[in-house]
Amino acid sequence: MSVERVTTVVVGAGHAGLAASHFLTARSIDHVVLERGEVANSWRRERWDSMRLLTPNWLTRLPGLAYAGPDPDGYLTAGEVSAFIEHFAAVARAPVRARTNVEHLGRTDTGYRLTTSGGELECRSVVLATGACNVPTVPAFAAAVPSGVEQLTPFGYRDPSSVPEGGVLVVGGSATGVQIAAELQRSGRQVVLSTGGHVRLPRLHRGRDVLWWMDRSGVWDQRYDEIEDLPRARRLPSPQLVGSPARETLDLNALTDLGVSLVGRWAAVRDGWALFSGGLRNVCSLADLKMNRLLSGFDQWAGITEPGVPLAPTRVPDRPRLRLDLRGGEIRTIVWATGFRPDYSWLDVPVLDGKGRLRHEGGVVDSPGLYALGLPLLRRRRSTFLNGIEDDARAVTDHLAGALAVAR
Repeated sequence: MSVERVTTVVVGAGHAGLAASHFLTARSIDHVVLERGEVANSWRRERWDSMRLLTPNWLTRLPGLAYAGPDPDGYLTAGEVSAFIEHFAAVARAPVRARTNVEHLGRTDTGYRLTTSGGELECRSVVLATGACNVPTVPAFAAAVPSGVEQLTPFGYRDPSSVPEGGVLVVGGSATGVQIAAELQRSGRQVVLSTGGHVRLPRLHRGRDVLWWMDRSGVWDQRYDEIEDLPRARRLPSPQLVGSPARETLDLNALTDLGVSLVGRWAAVRDGWALFSGGLRNVCSLADLKMNRLLSGFDQWAGITEPGVPLAPTRVPDRPRLRLDLRGGEIRTIVWATGFRPDYSWLDVPVLDGKGRLRHEGGVVDSPGLYALGLPLLRRRRSTFLNGIEDDARAVTDHLAGALAVAR
């Protein structure tokens, strides 16, 4: 079988891979973009039905393309996001090869060799743009959950009708967890939410979207090399936000008002009982403290001295439940909203640390000619959002182009 040769291969045709393609084209670097499914595949196939972007539409932008619709303060649905990314691919004339799965990536003397479902390629450089949310993370003790309890991840959840009748235990207090918990509770289910450390934010601060403050104050532009504990910052869960037309705040207080029961972090399963940490009050107090510091920082940046309307502290049950009998019928389903991780099972290059995380410096991977995009806090705090990919992709392709020029 013949081997195709190209200068650069981009793996992934989501917004990150397409942004890389945009800048590679601008530099006249021949390349292909390989995609296991279709353009914006994860937005098409791996999102629940009611999901919307956390960022308002006016922040929705990719290199050379910005939202131009009639609702700048709204929030795009998953279908609208996939359409926006697909339009970007067409405008950028990205050389996408859809339904091409990368099965193996290894080094050669001159670069890299990829084995794909469509044949083999050799190239001098590779951009890994497969994202950070390929595989849901589920704790090992999930195997000890009684067999009569259904277990789902956000990839398997579509809407309340996809969940068996009865009570639901949602595990995880990130944006995903609180959104799914609220939707299930509103559908008439009794929901218990288990949460450890989380990021609490109001949807609006002084009448403006809280992400307007993140954008304009410069918080989002903080660089990765300016952050004291970068590994911890990259592991932070997504903030408790929802992109609803009503621009509502969806935090633990809002869930309590809906009737959701709160418990602490799920620590173990023993003899059919779910055991929860007793630290719920502490983690909620810490989340409140961090939120108030952030909002005060926004006010200081804006020169605002008059006090605003403070958010009420998170209300925690006087005696949160420390265990729950999973065999008693109260809980019929568990939804694991406990985060995601990248899938590097096909990557045969020694660039992963002991926990399976990619070793990179601002997207420059620890192997000459290998790059990454679309990972949390890759170069700036805004890296994970659509509006953050332009600067990241430009910097990474600048480095890639410089390395190619030196190697000639």
